[in-house]
Amino acid sequence: MRVSENIIRYRTRQFFAALKPRVSDDDRQQLGAVFSGNSAALVLFERMRAADRQHALAVLKTLPPAETLNVPADAYLALQRAALLHDVGKTMGQPLLYRVVIVLLQVAWPAALQTLSQASLTCPAWRRPFVINARHPKIGAAWAREAGCRPLTVSLIEGHQGAPAGQPATLFEKLHRALYEADGKN
Repeated sequence: MRVSENIIRYRTRQFFAALKPRVSDDDRQQLGAVFSGNSAALVLFERMRAADRQHALAVLKTLPPAETLNVPADAYLALQRAALLHDVGKTMGQPLLYRVVIVLLQVAWPAALQTLSQASLTCPAWRRPFVINARHPKIGAAWAREAGCRPLTVSLIEGHQGAPAGQPATLFEKLHRALYEADGKN
């Protein structure tokens, strides 16, 4: 199998960004605006590793503007919160080395990754990060629900890894596509 140069460049840039993450004062101000009225969701965000917070902020900044999506303000806020919390389930335990292995397996041997991911969370410690990778959307959605996030935010987090099908017909499908595409760019 031949891996494209774009994927290699993208993953290399992502790896080195994870080694030295930065969250600016402007980022903190934006976080305050998005999580206004839901401090429990902000606490969830702050539980993530610095590199994951940086990734989430990049996803947020990559979302199309609300006007472009033509969605109500409350739906766009739900999308913004989902962008910031979509990977929060990974805080259950995914060391950087495992993330590198997972990315390599996704590209070179997806069947092996799927096999490693099919176990319970009580599996041996060496296998647990693979299981967490597969289940992080459901884990994160459950945590977001517990933190008082709206059902739309919870649904977007839970479904963020599934590729959207066809042209979006519903509000959820429109928001899901925006999140999926922004996540894919970061």
